[in-house]
Amino acid sequence: MSAPERRWRLVLGAPAETGLGGLADAADIAMDRALSALYNADEQSPSEKRSAGLGGSAPKVARWLGDIRTYFPSTVVEVMQRDAVERLNLTQLLLEPELLEAVEPDVHLVGTLLSLNRVMPETTRATARSVVEKVVREIERRVAARTVAAVSGAINRAARVARPRPRDIDWDRTIRRNLAHYLPEHRTVVPEHLVGYGRRARAVHRDVVLAIDQSGSMASSVVYASVFGAVLASMRALRTSLVVFDTAVVDLTDQLDDPVDVLFGTQLGGGTDINRAIAYCQQLVTRPADTLFILISDLYEGGIRAEMLRRTAAMKEAGVQVLVLLALSDDGAPAYDHENATALAALGIPAFACTPDRFPDLLAQALNRGDIRAWADTNAGRS
Repeated sequence: MSAPERRWRLVLGAPAETGLGGLADAADIAMDRALSALYNADEQSPSEKRSAGLGGSAPKVARWLGDIRTYFPSTVVEVMQRDAVERLNLTQLLLEPELLEAVEPDVHLVGTLLSLNRVMPETTRATARSVVEKVVREIERRVAARTVAAVSGAINRAARVARPRPRDIDWDRTIRRNLAHYLPEHRTVVPEHLVGYGRRARAVHRDVVLAIDQSGSMASSVVYASVFGAVLASMRALRTSLVVFDTAVVDLTDQLDDPVDVLFGTQLGGGTDINRAIAYCQQLVTRPADTLFILISDLYEGGIRAEMLRRTAAMKEAGVQVLVLLALSDDGAPAYDHENATALAALGIPAFACTPDRFPDLLAQALNRGDIRAWADTNAGRS
């Protein structure tokens, strides 16, 4: 069997043996068995189903989890785990510590565990927390340094000075200001007026309020936003507040020193009352002109829509920078309420999805009071 034929046989399963032949290698047979247990279970006859799939046996599932980690790369393992939870209803089995120790931690698994927070037995909680912590620390490693650098740069550059030191010259703005002094014969601009970056003293310069929709569809966004919130809270130049909401509103600002605590303070699932969340966040705004309000929600409003739009418009009119992220995740184009997104856009409030890797740049753009709409057109999926 050639390499392409082997691949197609593994992809198509046992029905393809007639045309492609059987698998001879022991590792290939084990891979095929692991794939069939998950993806062929619904194609078996009733008598075969009793022995097909992963069933409800924890030891059997644990062995399967070990098999897929042996034969497939971690990115594929994450997809197969997610499919197993959805296709074979393995959610309850994730409450068993021995299974959690066998899984490949990823953002989607964290979301599933958080949705089980209330029904999770104490014997499982410590294992679940270690899984969540492993994912959180990996995200922190990935985004923290870049976020701090981008935000610090934005804050430092917010003040412009007329006599900058050479290392503080903003050459882009300096050239733009001195275009009238262009000398064609020398093909150069004479910089009669220098524009530089100001260096501000250590103080709180901007307030950031993060409001996170914790409905079940926003699981990945909740994980990423909690990590970013903790990173921002560690910066002295910012005063960061973090609020999560469904039909109730919970302020988790006092737990921002540990994003794992933040995540276990959430309760994924339930309804959504964006209006109530915005009403609470309005109370946190004490310096409108220096406040950035970021609402992370798919905008499916279960509360009073007209009030939600009115409150959002009022915040913007008061001078607050208002930004709506339909998703903060790597999951691709999100589902969202197009009508509400369009209504917000009509108020001059951009609404778009953003990946975690782009979020530091978005923060820098917002804190520097840049053109968010133009940034979104270039870097993210706007509504």
